[in-house]
Amino acid sequence: MRAQSEAFLQCAGCKKILFSVEFEQNLRVCPHCGHHHRLSAAKRIELTFDLGSFSELDSELRSLDPLAFPDYADKRLGAEQKTKSFDSVTTGLAALEGNQVSVAVADFAFMGGSMGSVAGEKITRTLERAVEQRVPAIIFCASGGARMQEGLLSLMQMAKTTAAVQRCNEFGIPYLAVFTDPTMAGVLASYASVADVIIAEPKALVGFAGARVSKQAQVSKVPDDFQTAEFVMKSGMLDRIVPRKEMRNTLSSLVSMLGGHLYG
Repeated sequence: MRAQSEAFLQCAGCKKILFSVEFEQNLRVCPHCGHHHRLSAAKRIELTFDLGSFSELDSELRSLDPLAFPDYADKRLGAEQKTKSFDSVTTGLAALEGNQVSVAVADFAFMGGSMGSVAGEKITRTLERAVEQRVPAIIFCASGGARMQEGLLSLMQMAKTTAAVQRCNEFGIPYLAVFTDPTMAGVLASYASVADVIIAEPKALVGFAGARVSKQAQVSKVPDDFQTAEFVMKSGMLDRIVPRKEMRNTLSSLVSMLGGHLYG
């Protein structure tokens, strides 16, 4: 019975039953409604970059528990076991159609992709590495925001990562950000929204305060597509919405175009 159930799954968007094999072949995008299901960092890297080119760095970094926040250690351990990673961001160097890039990929499955001190350090190193290596930086964002269990140490990462983006600007290093579902709060308000080019997957949730927070603040009725990639695209925040099947080719073209002066 278990093997049979694993052969099928339900789309999180339209709720239709899908064949697991076909679903994976379609890059975890529903063939009926086009809903882009979330990807692990490892799967995102596999689908995006040249086969075998990714070299992970900064994997030795570990979060501490500076506030002795209740249950934080247990939650972090559970996330590590679930994702086989020590934090919400995986970083390293990779190649895209032969062009070297500095990469950071967030995984929402690790405590909601929250940005703590380690995630902020990894993002900063990714951008600084791009400057040192003179290669473009690509960051895939997927986060509910700052990690509350680390308090101000987490919020400090907003300024830290944004300063690293500025260093890329000073040295003419291209920085591309990809908003995946969701890209919210402190991540959106820092390094994510100051990239040279910002693209997003269709229907990705993008915003600062979540729907529940907005409701508590008694915000008046909002459009049906509020805080989606399509809504922020109309507002001028995004450069383009890119379906997953086109993501690799789009990023490759951007890297070749914007990084031409680096590779030349």
